[in-house]
Amino acid sequence: MPHGEALVELRGVTKDYHGLRPLRIADLTLREGQSLALLGLDRAMAEVLVNLITGANVPDTGTVTVFGEPTTAIDTADAWVATLDRFGLISERAVLVDRFTAEQNLAMPLSLEIEDMPAPLRGQVQQLATEVAVSIEDLKTPTGALSADVQLRLRLGRALAMNPRVLLAEHPNALITADDAPAFAADYARVIAGRRVASLVITADRTFASAIADEVLTLEPATGLLEPSSGWRRWFRW
Repeated sequence: MPHGEALVELRGVTKDYHGLRPLRIADLTLREGQSLALLGLDRAMAEVLVNLITGANVPDTGTVTVFGEPTTAIDTADAWVATLDRFGLISERAVLVDRFTAEQNLAMPLSLEIEDMPAPLRGQVQQLATEVAVSIEDLKTPTGALSADVQLRLRLGRALAMNPRVLLAEHPNALITADDAPAFAADYARVIAGRRVASLVITADRTFASAIADEVLTLEPATGLLEPSSGWRRWFRW
């Protein structure tokens, strides 16, 4: 299926974040329904890139355009929040509350009524849980007692809760074991295909990248060029 309108565009972007060299992105476009994985960015660079895309920071040079508007034109807190709501973020920076149940953590983006949850809200949460393959039993469990795989699925569910147009994931496979990575990649790919949400996953694992996205690009840090990556997939989607 052809990809739709451009949702995220970076042109000639640089950002100094006091690393070995500035982050450079020469040319990147993410379109509606497109699934991209990026190799070649460490965790610090991944955070900088996500902050540029979401408008939390602006580039030193170049332009970042999201949903047709340059991020430099987002000039009020309300406008920034409205833009941010169209993104779903999967990151360690998106904190889960260990003492809350998985159900309560999934409900947090939707409502503050997490102690005595109304039936419609509980239904929404259970639907999200089913979509990201979190069991009813796990929903009732304090989040701190759950496996890393289930916690990552909760992060995915929370990222989807507000029906974003773009999902951004910072090294998600670093949060789980290698044994759990194939199943998570397959479920993630299923979810974004079903919702037709644009997805940008940053990872250091080429096999994971190929399993979770339809297109894989590798960043050349010195130039900012993004080169297509190729290679056999060891994991299969069913």
